[in-house]
Amino acid sequence: MKLSFKFLIIFLTVVLISTQFLFPKVKSFESGFYSNKKLQVGEELTYVVSYSLIKLGEVKLKIKDKKVSNGKTYYSTIAYIDSYSGIPFVNLHQIYESKITEECISLFFRGIVKEEKYSTFTEYNFDYDKSKINVRKGKIRPYELWTDSSTTLEKKYQDGLSIFYYARMNFGKKHSVNVPCFVKEEKVFTKINFYTENIPVSIDAVDYDIDCLRLDGETDFVSVFGLTGYFEGWFSNDEASIPIVAKMKVIIGNVTLELKNWKREGWKPPKHNS
Repeated sequence: MKLSFKFLIIFLTVVLISTQFLFPKVKSFESGFYSNKKLQVGEELTYVVSYSLIKLGEVKLKIKDKKVSNGKTYYSTIAYIDSYSGIPFVNLHQIYESKITEECISLFFRGIVKEEKYSTFTEYNFDYDKSKINVRKGKIRPYELWTDSSTTLEKKYQDGLSIFYYARMNFGKKHSVNVPCFVKEEKVFTKINFYTENIPVSIDAVDYDIDCLRLDGETDFVSVFGLTGYFEGWFSNDEASIPIVAKMKVIIGNVTLELKNWKREGWKPPKHNS
């Protein structure tokens, strides 16, 4: 059995609201984006992934560059997921790339899964002008194209990595959003609930409590990292909105992601004033 796990997913990040946190109104995805959070080119975040007391591997996320094309600005992001050697039943090596707008809308997604004998890829190109999503899947070396198709595009979508950045950028107000996602060639929704209460969070990399804000959510589909069901995360309470700790349900159980180290100019975890 192989284990897969997610950030963001981005820590990557999101989903079903529990009954004690019901909101009177759920905003649509298009009406979101409340804060002045900022992405920074060159940022690198590394997380340790644990299952119970066992450290399984690491997730590293980078913002590679910022470019302008046809008058539109976009960021190139990448995530590396690698299990530690010697972990029984776990041999996971994956790369995910996403190009996102300043509003964290997905323009392009690529996922690469490294197998023992070869690697496979999946690509989504979100063509909003033509209202379609182009899908390509195949093998990398030797190259072999398995799928080259398209499907209609009615909304602005997130992919398995871009939703991590969308979640980061939307702190600032207590609200809930239903986020359209395109994952495994399916059009699905992820629900995210944002809260504004300041919460102290402790991690091994820092000798003080970090001032954080919390989100939670749920998804009823299995995402590319194995995320399924309820999740919650604690993000730094500042303009960087760095994910500090995330807890999520994957296929085999519950895993925890904890910030191990970081590279971001001028940033240090904000101290919680107890």
